[in-house]
Amino acid sequence: MILPIYVYGQPVLRKEAEGITPDYPDLKTLIEDMFQTLENSHGVGLAAPQIGLSIRLVVIDLDIMKDDFPEYSGFRHAFINAHILEYDTTQTETLEEGCLSIPGLSENVTRPTRVHVTYMDENFQEHDEWAEGYKARVMQHEFDHLEGVMYTDKVGALRKNLIGGKLKNIMKGKFRCSYRTRVRR
Repeated sequence: MILPIYVYGQPVLRKEAEGITPDYPDLKTLIEDMFQTLENSHGVGLAAPQIGLSIRLVVIDLDIMKDDFPEYSGFRHAFINAHILEYDTTQTETLEEGCLSIPGLSENVTRPTRVHVTYMDENFQEHDEWAEGYKARVMQHEFDHLEGVMYTDKVGALRKNLIGGKLKNIMKGKFRCSYRTRVRR
């Protein structure tokens, strides 16, 4: 089922998400619904707060990038109770980022190219690994959602001032996008 994506201004996007256990109701269905929602909106990552659930669940599908990044062919994963343990700040990269919860807006964001993450997969098997490159960037963006952080929090004060009006319009529902959204009323 394709779910509506909560947009900038929704309180759930600013809350720290809670961990879940293997008995979370209909977890497999929720994960599949999140992947369907992600595909429908043409994104590469989606965090549960973006669909109104304050839980530590993220789905990432980098398979759509396989033409440019063959190493991501078949990369379609769920991340449960995910955390970033460490940022390797020896190398950073500035790239343009957008967000399904902030339709029509993108900004340059500087992030480390390598991070140490921990998470559980769909079978609640624990993973502790270093992620690099574009995968690390997407993980940072999505895992930030679990902490109530959005990429616009990482832009400079001048840029934040310049995009302030656009963010206010998004909060008011004054935007266009091709997927279902939920605006704060």
